[in-house]
Amino acid sequence: MQIAPFFRSALACVALGVSLSAAAQSSQPIKFLVGFPPGGSTDTVARVLAEKMAVVLKQAIVIENKAGAGGRLAAQTLKSSAPDGLTYMIAPNATPVFQTLLYPPEVLKYNMLKDFAPVGVVVSYPLALAVGQHTGVKTAKEYVAWVKANAKDSSFGTAGAGGHTHFSGIQLGKAIGVELLAIPYRGNGPLVTDLLGGQVPAGVMTAGDILPHQKSGKVRVVGVFGAQRSPMLPDVPTFKEQGINIDTGDAWTGMWAPANTPKAKLVQVQNALKYALALPEVREILANKATLNPDFRPAEEMDRLQRKELAYWGPVIKATGFTPAQ
Repeated sequence: MQIAPFFRSALACVALGVSLSAAAQSSQPIKFLVGFPPGGSTDTVARVLAEKMAVVLKQAIVIENKAGAGGRLAAQTLKSSAPDGLTYMIAPNATPVFQTLLYPPEVLKYNMLKDFAPVGVVVSYPLALAVGQHTGVKTAKEYVAWVKANAKDSSFGTAGAGGHTHFSGIQLGKAIGVELLAIPYRGNGPLVTDLLGGQVPAGVMTAGDILPHQKSGKVRVVGVFGAQRSPMLPDVPTFKEQGINIDTGDAWTGMWAPANTPKAKLVQVQNALKYALALPEVREILANKATLNPDFRPAEEMDRLQRKELAYWGPVIKATGFTPAQ
């Protein structure tokens, strides 16, 4: 998801001035690694949290963007960092789950379950199916009827190949008995443009990227992929509510430290994370400006979540035969 220019500028100012008082109290700043460029949703989360957590921890926090390879560069940097409680990674679940399942160890150069220690879930965000106006579709059942009647157009756009939205769309096709063709785009921006223009009939994407167009009536969001409705789209039912047996879960962003980081340090940072995500001003920024759901979950729960997703998606990805470009 992209953040409006004025919001990026505000966040940059925050980042430059992150807790000067905290910096004065410690000569060793904490580092948040982000595997994506400045201005995106993961970077936004890191900068908003850095400001508040620095005050609680009484240490400056700096953001280091290690953009590239779908977040693998940041993960590789984390693995090579000392387990001294000074380096953490903030990343979407694509890094621990889909990157792990898609690439061999010699490409990854890390093992998410062995080389990293979970700190906590930070935010979650629903994945949704949006359809263009030209389809005339308003519900999931109408979408099923439409793709069965228009087999040559049974495709959906996704922000790149090999991610959560890609395989959620494939799973939807299996659930409704239709082979849906995934059309990868270079991000959600171009996908939304083609969806609005009628060049692609549907798109599977993070709800925040399509929310403004849903509100304006330019597209219709017909269902969300999680087990329950999202507070971001309270009027949009889940697919299960509409009689389609699919639940591929929400996407989420978490925080990790290098393995063997002292337990006391992990608990300290986890508590600071929990505190920051409970602040009204942080929740307002994340929910209303970044369209993300503040969703703190402790390390133990995050560990169970990533293991559950690895177990679920492994057979799904293997069955597709999909292999990413090396």
